[in-house]
Amino acid sequence: MPARILVVEDDIALARVLRDNLAFQNFDVEWAADADAAVAAVRARPPDLILLDIMLPGRSGFDVFGLLHQNGRIPVIILTALGQTTDKLRGLSLGADDYVTKPFDLEELLARVHVVLRRTRTLIERLTMGNVTVDFRARTVKSGRHMIHLTNQEFELLKYLAARRERVVHRSELLREVWKYPDTPITRSVDHAIARLRKKIEPNPAHPVFIHTVHGDGYCLTPDGESPQDR
Repeated sequence: MPARILVVEDDIALARVLRDNLAFQNFDVEWAADADAAVAAVRARPPDLILLDIMLPGRSGFDVFGLLHQNGRIPVIILTALGQTTDKLRGLSLGADDYVTKPFDLEELLARVHVVLRRTRTLIERLTMGNVTVDFRARTVKSGRHMIHLTNQEFELLKYLAARRERVVHRSELLREVWKYPDTPITRSVDHAIARLRKKIEPNPAHPVFIHTVHGDGYCLTPDGESPQDR
């Protein structure tokens, strides 16, 4: 499925250029014109990458950087007319993955987008959780030498969570992207599937260490067994 990119830019003309060129390269693009709209967009549907302008009306991009990561670590490329070293260092110290100063070459920016996405959204071929090994290419799951059977739905669910490991994925997103529901129905399908997965891969399903429930509305996969609250 295409990577989702959130463009946070108050310059309408530039935002349109970015949106059109990213969409032409088959990205799923959403646009936010200010910091508050950006935070709302991330909470509603966390993207795979944020292009974040720093000079926004109201609160700056620096001011909301932490809020944009409340749903988990999301890659960020900072876009700004500020060229001073101190601003660049501030952005990178906050956790930005790259920094581009305006005016920028569009082809260079697109190349940087691809580089960051390759680094942070690498297609996972193998996942290890304790003594459980998942081979996504061969579609096999083993606990030591014992094979674990997953249904196609369980496998796709685990694959989706693995591609967004250490990030909160909300129930509505899973219903839309894994179950392919056009709307968000009232259903416990996700919860039941998570419960089945836990029984198959968790050492103690009653106290999961890999697939965590977060805020009662989302799930977070941590292959190293560390709780999201401990990060």
